[in-house]
Amino acid sequence: MSVNLSTREIEELLEGSDDRWLFEEARRVKAAVFGKDVYFRGVVEFSNYCAEDCYYCGLRAGNRNLYRYRLTKEEILETAEMGYLCGLKTIVLQSGDDHFYKKDDITFIIREILSRMDVVITLSLGERSLEEIKEWRKAGAERYLLKIETFNKALYEKYRPGRKLEERIRLLEYMKGVGYETGSGIIVGLPGQTVKDIAADLHRLSELELEMIAVGPFIPHPETPLGLESPGNPLLSLRCIAVLRILNPLANIPSTSALASFGMDFRAKGLEAGANVVMPSITPSKVRLFYKIYPGKNEGCMCVIEEMDYLKKMVENAGHRVSDSKGYSPRRFYAKGS
Repeated sequence: MSVNLSTREIEELLEGSDDRWLFEEARRVKAAVFGKDVYFRGVVEFSNYCAEDCYYCGLRAGNRNLYRYRLTKEEILETAEMGYLCGLKTIVLQSGDDHFYKKDDITFIIREILSRMDVVITLSLGERSLEEIKEWRKAGAERYLLKIETFNKALYEKYRPGRKLEERIRLLEYMKGVGYETGSGIIVGLPGQTVKDIAADLHRLSELELEMIAVGPFIPHPETPLGLESPGNPLLSLRCIAVLRILNPLANIPSTSALASFGMDFRAKGLEAGANVVMPSITPSKVRLFYKIYPGKNEGCMCVIEEMDYLKKMVENAGHRVSDSKGYSPRRFYAKGS
């Protein structure tokens, strides 16, 4: 079903050599696997503390002008329950790299959510120990999202000081090995990144055989070392989504909130480019504006019901259908031979 594209062919498509074929083929591939269905994932951004100092992220430890917050375990559970009552079948527990929450804390939250509601839990907690990752899988979490951001080793280690690209990749492979549906992704338009770099990134992401792949444009945050740089090109991000869909027919691919920072029509265009997932924030109103990875994050809607209604209308107006399923990647079942 998928088309085998070389890195050079990907590069040419990213440069706009044949947008008509690219987007039509991406739509064809998506329709063949997912039909008109779009999966919703409710994101609980329960802490904006972060021990890392990544140059592109507004949550970086070096940002002293950000109000920091942590939700209590009961607040996290109540937020997940609100999302479930709004019809969400996947709950994403997301935070900065915040080790305030210990292994047993996250285990408790996972088990409590699963005891109260019929959902799938995705974790997006950054780099944690192998013991923690394995324990949380045993507790019932089924998915883990860990972005790479760039496979260019020099850029990765420049923008993530003190971290090694190889360690991140090994962690992703470990997650796959213990049974998670595993996700990763890149930022498009990082300073110093070339189209050739991005083409290689898309090829490398596809080689990892991930169940989830995310791509979004770089948005400079004023409280970071990259704050004065130019933003990424949203059209280039749409082309990346289309290429990823063609190379990864069975993967879940979101139309990201970062795309929406360039206008909500770009989020709809992400669905037209081959994405099949939307991830509304269900973070409580009192703190949602402080989860500011980039300017504009969570500023469109101020409560869960408002955001859900808005995104459902966007999906339907784009000719798609909001799925009520848990939205597993078909790759999960093909890998088991079923």
